[in-house]
Amino acid sequence: MAATPRTPPSTAPGAQPPMGLRERKKLRTRVAIRQATYRLISEQGYDATTIEQIAEAAEVSPSTVFRYFATKEDIVLTDEYDPLMAAVLRSRPLDEPPLESLRLMMREALSSFAIEEDEELRQRTRLMVEVPAIRARMTETMSDTAKLLSEVLADRAGRSPDDLPIRVFVAAVLGALREVTLYWGEHGLEGDLVEMVDAALDTLEGGLRL
Repeated sequence: MAATPRTPPSTAPGAQPPMGLRERKKLRTRVAIRQATYRLISEQGYDATTIEQIAEAAEVSPSTVFRYFATKEDIVLTDEYDPLMAAVLRSRPLDEPPLESLRLMMREALSSFAIEEDEELRQRTRLMVEVPAIRARMTETMSDTAKLLSEVLADRAGRSPDDLPIRVFVAAVLGALREVTLYWGEHGLEGDLVEMVDAALDTLEGGLRL
């Protein structure tokens, strides 16, 4: 039986309202599929793990797996944190510098992930480094996150959701997150990921000094 899904703490600033029964059932199914996938990958490797095996381990049909996740890479990469990040960003003071708002948002999301799902975070990061298909898909899925966060920042600033400077700014911040995460994985998952992201954002803010 799948473990009870772990969701971001409800006490976090900007936390989402409680989900209805249908949403909770969907979340349980999604988490069960993801946990089964990670368990199988740990036992037999990424390439040897099939959708049929994942479905059997999660006690759902293969069609259910595909209804929730378009690809095997998506199972590894998808989490429940985009809505949390958007909510935290919306809750920040309007006069706060955008980089500081994004910094605090990322710090909260990463801290929650590390506390609630530390082993999943580590396994996901290892797979990002080891599996080219996952690394490529990560770049694609981050564009969805960038679009969501750009819309929130644009709304706060009274700008168009498609505002180019905002898109460039958010893409730069998420690019920093991507590179730090890969660096962390390439170097044995050593060091504090949150502190490393903070340092990367300091570089963005102050510029590169050689």
